[in-house]
Amino acid sequence: MAKKQKAKSTSPTIALNKRARHEFHVNEKFEAGVSLAGWEVKSLRAGKVQITEGYVIMHKGEVWLMGAHITPLISASTHVLAEPTRNRKLLLHKKEIAKIFAAIQQKGHTCVPLALYWKNNKVKCEIALVTGKKLHDKRATEKDRDWGRQKQRIVREHAG
Repeated sequence: MAKKQKAKSTSPTIALNKRARHEFHVNEKFEAGVSLAGWEVKSLRAGKVQITEGYVIMHKGEVWLMGAHITPLISASTHVLAEPTRNRKLLLHKKEIAKIFAAIQQKGHTCVPLALYWKNNKVKCEIALVTGKKLHDKRATEKDRDWGRQKQRIVREHAG
């Protein structure tokens, strides 16, 4: 009897926006669904997505993901003219949309995508309300990260 093989468990994370955490202070996070075409889902499964240039806007009471680049697969989009950087609608509750809209209206606040990930075979986008970091804030963050690495090295050397 042949045993059933389990499917490879892949990471639920599709893409991360590491630059967002470097450039901004994250104030509040939201989980949004993403309205996608069929060829886009296939490209996401292949990992052909980049969201570092992406941003979120409000238009007529709806939330849109702009600037995210999903590279079309040659085999997947044969009958459809694929546009890699098209605007994609984000699906949120009305209360969340109102909260985001109120925060964006304040000076210095914006909304950016942090990550794309799978949740029960659905694509979710983690978006965040953020404020920009100053140069000295970026330096402090880098200094803290370096100090954390040094502490780990010291502990590892003394433990072993």
